[in-house]
Amino acid sequence: MPSPEQMLKSMAANLPARTGKTLEQWVALLRAEGPADFKARLRWLKQEHAFGQNTCYLIAHAARPADYAPPTDDALLDAQYAGPKAALRPIYEALTEAAGELGSDVGLGFRKTYVSLARQHQFALIQPSTRTRVDLGLRLPDVAPTERLEPAGSFGSGSVTHRVRLASVEEVDAEVREWLRAAYEARG
Repeated sequence: MPSPEQMLKSMAANLPARTGKTLEQWVALLRAEGPADFKARLRWLKQEHAFGQNTCYLIAHAARPADYAPPTDDALLDAQYAGPKAALRPIYEALTEAAGELGSDVGLGFRKTYVSLARQHQFALIQPSTRTRVDLGLRLPDVAPTERLEPAGSFGSGSVTHRVRLASVEEVDAEVREWLRAAYEARG
């Protein structure tokens, strides 16, 4: 799963083929001919050049790099486990340690509110859902729910089928590790 930084680089790399201009050329044009206000720049790019929203944001942000820098993975993680949720970080660390033991192909995808675990596709996610609990979302489509391995309901992305509520590191036990392994193996 690509990181936000990788997605921005890919969008920038594809601009010449799609538009005939590099990101640097679009930035120069925007600075020379476009308005100064950020929102007005977005409208100008959309109206004058028929760009979609993501391309407008890419160019407008590149034209004013001091105004926008994508958050780093560390910054996203620190924000998730800040303040009252700081005590939950050891649960996250225990889960990512267990995921790392599954194979060298496990990748972490840092988002604003959760961390995705993926091989080629997401098989789990870790989210500090409340001040006292981390939820582990798992993709286990053929596994029946139990009292502890509950249906995901509206939790997580569309691929998450189950959720395990974890309030302590001790709850990252052999049973949780086995469910994590099963989700990992199902996405191989």
